[in-house]
Amino acid sequence: MTDDVAVSLPEPVGDSLLLTEVYASVQGESTFAGVPFMLVRTARCNLRCTWCDSEFTFRGGERRPLDDVLAEVQGHGLTHVLVTGGEPLLQPAVLPFMTRLCDEEFVVLLETGGSLDIGAVDPRVHRIVDVKCPGSGEHERNRWQNVPLLTPRDEVKFVVAGRADYEWAKGVIRREHLDRRCGAVLLSPVWGAPDFAADLAEWIVADSLPARLNLQIHKVLWPAAERRR
Repeated sequence: MTDDVAVSLPEPVGDSLLLTEVYASVQGESTFAGVPFMLVRTARCNLRCTWCDSEFTFRGGERRPLDDVLAEVQGHGLTHVLVTGGEPLLQPAVLPFMTRLCDEEFVVLLETGGSLDIGAVDPRVHRIVDVKCPGSGEHERNRWQNVPLLTPRDEVKFVVAGRADYEWAKGVIRREHLDRRCGAVLLSPVWGAPDFAADLAEWIVADSLPARLNLQIHKVLWPAAERRR
């Protein structure tokens, strides 16, 4: 990160969410990459990963009633919704919001940093759970109690900053049998080092690791000046 931003958490309000943005796009990563979707990005995060690409969520945000956000999502006519952040699970209202989305028959994805309890998330939601590698500076915040809660609907993501992170992630994948617990194990190279993505792919193949290379296609499709995030 470029500066040391103090952690400022949102006030828990039951019928509204503090949001950074809501917009329509295509899903940039995970096994849903390329699918048209609505993105609902919550404001604020309790972690400060060294390679974070979402520092804009650390400040500000607009508080909006759940009914208002749901109406905007419905108005675009898309079938998939991604709830991301920041860290969505900091706000208790995100739980009933995702349940309402599921009740409306949306396919709902949740991206969470992996430091908070995922147990209360509606079981119909596809949970994409980070496991922070040492290169993030936040690996001691991983909530390992989440691992037994994973199901075949869920995905686990490691953002990898180098060979040391890869070896660490490989050990976790094998120790926790993550490929048997969840639907996909994703390894993402830190953005901005194109040669490293090829190296990571080669390591995965050489080790016969039960994981998938996870690239952020939205950053390939749109230059930084044009893409939303």
